[in-house]
Amino acid sequence: MGPLAGLKVIELMGLGPAPFCSMLLADMGAEVILVERKAGDAKPVEVTRRNRRSIALNLKQQQGIDTLLALVDKADVLIEGFRPGVTERLGIGPEVCLERNPGLIYGRMTGWGQEGPMASAAGHDINYISLTGALHAIGRKGDAPVPPLNLVGDYGGGSMYLAFGILSALYERQQSGKGQVIDAAMVDGAASLMTLFHDLREMGSFTAERGAHFLNTGAPHYEVYETKTDATVDKQYISVGPLEPQFYDLLIDTLGLNREDFYPQADESQWPRRKEILAAVFLTRSRQEWCDLLEGSDACFSPVLSMWEAPEHHHMKARGTFIDIEGVQQPAPAPRFSRSQPAVPVPPRRPGEDSVQVLQDYGFDAEAIEQLLASGAVMQ
Repeated sequence: MGPLAGLKVIELMGLGPAPFCSMLLADMGAEVILVERKAGDAKPVEVTRRNRRSIALNLKQQQGIDTLLALVDKADVLIEGFRPGVTERLGIGPEVCLERNPGLIYGRMTGWGQEGPMASAAGHDINYISLTGALHAIGRKGDAPVPPLNLVGDYGGGSMYLAFGILSALYERQQSGKGQVIDAAMVDGAASLMTLFHDLREMGSFTAERGAHFLNTGAPHYEVYETKTDATVDKQYISVGPLEPQFYDLLIDTLGLNREDFYPQADESQWPRRKEILAAVFLTRSRQEWCDLLEGSDACFSPVLSMWEAPEHHHMKARGTFIDIEGVQQPAPAPRFSRSQPAVPVPPRRPGEDSVQVLQDYGFDAEAIEQLLASGAVMQ
């Protein structure tokens, strides 16, 4: 089930962005075979490993390499997230795989890219978004930049762009019949995500000063405010974002504020004072009281919920945005489809749990499977 049903993907076990890309494809119905380095008795709990079958191969043995290549022969996509040159040294690089399977889409996920002076250097999300201008722009006026978890580089700029590249290459293959290599670099993706702000810079409305633009906490009407709590409850917050004049009018009127203090909306010289007024107002009621007054209106209001609270919100519940799989609460597959809606995900498999079944499905006979297991090239 799902729009990618029938798509065969081989994923070389890695960390972070590459597995998340594979999860996105698997959630949409692709058959993803996760190639593990060793078998294991314990079932993993990582949500991003859901919806795969697992085969354990010893890639230090030639028979292990040969087995992987035999799987690649019948695959549509291979995904790897190693440093540049690693798969080439193993004998499973793009040149070898595409020679055997000319229609293969070979997806490569790195931070710096396959080439360039920093291509082989270690790094993490914070480093990649530092180099693109994204991290510099995030934070409050007068304060240091604030890393936005690892969402912008690893997942927004990495996983999503690799998935987009793979699907684009699959579409192109329908015309050309040829596979190709996807070089998905987190620096490239994070830079691409900043396109809007390059537009704003050219228009003169976005400067190097943090916290000065309406989208990065400069404006009182696009901000987070603390609400009233007592000593028994952690601090709670709400967010408002009525950028459009009619929505801004609604917020000001609903709060009963003096209009002379809040107009014209775009008067940046008054933004700091207006923030002080709104901060004092929002401290007068609890988060729930503000929800009762504003949530669901066009005032562009939301409570700021924790990961623990979010699944219990009535809108999230109504949409089934979060699901429970064997006692593990997690986000449901997204987006949604009118005809080919994906099935409910299956939990992660034990490393090597599907080794024999995968080999059978890919055409290995019983004798070959026994020999591979005996040699240690395949583990279960």
